[in-house]
Amino acid sequence: MSIEVGSIVEGVVSGITNFGAFVNLPEGKVGLVHISEVADVYVSDVKEFLKEQDKVKVKVLSVDEKGKIGLSIKKAQEKKPDDQEHRSNERRSFEGRPARNDGGFANPSGDFRRGTGGRYNSGNASFEDKLSKFLKDSDERLTDLSRKTDSKRGGRGGGRRR
Repeated sequence: MSIEVGSIVEGVVSGITNFGAFVNLPEGKVGLVHISEVADVYVSDVKEFLKEQDKVKVKVLSVDEKGKIGLSIKKAQEKKPDDQEHRSNERRSFEGRPARNDGGFANPSGDFRRGTGGRYNSGNASFEDKLSKFLKDSDERLTDLSRKTDSKRGGRGGGRRR
């Protein structure tokens, strides 16, 4: 079986690095599974998912003119039909929260930033109220900053002294 882009082949992990894993393929060729192509979840250490001599199914992503072969383990795995349907019907945010009907992401805290609480989190305030508070706060800070800067420059309106 020749190594062609899009084909799924079986190989053996021959080496593990910080950035991925090398896989021995049929016909004596070697390809690289980049760390981002090891699993469907975030991978910080390839060794948590693979070890040398593991047999793996990989999908060939690329073969460049120098013969370097790019591989993917996660794209070679068969997807469950109902899992694919579930993902396509429901857009999800970074943290797995369901999307709102208006296109934004549901955020239990009501704040537009991560975490709980926050300066602009006033319970059930509308977006417009929060934006208004933010703009007012921002304008006050900018005014204070320009006053401090002008006083350090000698109150001349920002020109350089000679």
